[in-house]
Amino acid sequence: MKKERLQKLGDWLNEQNTDAAFISSTENIFYLTNFYTDPHERLMGLFVFKEAEPFFICPGMEVSQARDAGFEGEIIGYADHEDPWEKVKTAIHKRGRQNMKQAAVEKELLPFSRAEEIQKILPDAALVSAEEIMNELRLVKDEKELAVLKQAAELADYGVEIGVQSLKEGVSEMDVLARIEYELKRKGIREMSFSTMVLFGKKSGQPHGNPGLAALKEGDFVLFDMGVVLDGYCSDITRTLAYKSVSSEQKKIYQTVLDAQLQALDASRPGTRIGDLDQIARDVITNAGYGEYFPHRLGHGLGISVHEYPSISHTNNGVLKEGMVYTIEPGIYVPEIGGVRIEDDVCITKDGHETLTKFPKDLQIIQ
Repeated sequence: MKKERLQKLGDWLNEQNTDAAFISSTENIFYLTNFYTDPHERLMGLFVFKEAEPFFICPGMEVSQARDAGFEGEIIGYADHEDPWEKVKTAIHKRGRQNMKQAAVEKELLPFSRAEEIQKILPDAALVSAEEIMNELRLVKDEKELAVLKQAAELADYGVEIGVQSLKEGVSEMDVLARIEYELKRKGIREMSFSTMVLFGKKSGQPHGNPGLAALKEGDFVLFDMGVVLDGYCSDITRTLAYKSVSSEQKKIYQTVLDAQLQALDASRPGTRIGDLDQIARDVITNAGYGEYFPHRLGHGLGISVHEYPSISHTNNGVLKEGMVYTIEPGIYVPEIGGVRIEDDVCITKDGHETLTKFPKDLQIIQ
């Protein structure tokens, strides 16, 4: 499968008359080679050519792992005291590609200092974007990717279940967060998709709030937002509950968000304009009088990155395709009351969609 992905990138280079691509992000390297590591500040990159064999450069301490991951091309390692760009230059010259006219790079991710190094080696090459082709390649998931994403979603459901079980009067946000991550680590999860959120009361009205030592009390909304990384793929779930009692306004806010989410889910099928999903949910919330309290897009693509292409925004004119995976997560955040967000991971199927996250969504009042 990785050979097929490299071939598709090579085909694109031929179609665009681009001599080579330099891929350096951890996520895209994993997608193309099956090798996942964080090199920190060290150079790691995959060079794919229109008319030459690819090569992969990485810190010497990572070479055996890269080989074990299955990359069959040349792997060039280097020690910390060596200049990796000299090795890159040698490898490019060995392939007779030093006079390239155009090279594709990840324009959103490549540091300027590394772009300068590439242009020193390839002074005649114009740098163009590889971002669009990599987004397109990663957009539709294959069966193996979908299987991992489903397992990751199940573990996100489990995280919410543990969080709910941990709620009791006086417990802090960090107490609950620690219990969730501890139990997930016992399941073998080493890394969360992002910093886990557990927010009580008014803090639930902060879309990206920071958990702290706030104590749970009666009448609070409790918002959980979390996901896990499993075999290189991410999940992302949000659930909101109420503790012991709920006001009529809280009920209205919750039901409005749920209605918005369910209507956007109902429209999730091949051929639907992506922006229409956001607009459907936004109209429900606006018509209920809470439009100003829904400040973010409806969702985002999901896969190797927790936020990836496409953006589920009302301005997106793309269409849904079978195999796409993304989130639907409308929210209402009222400062003096708190917030509600309901988020699921969704996969487009041949005839409609499958919701990968399964934790119940009807308003739960925890006693």
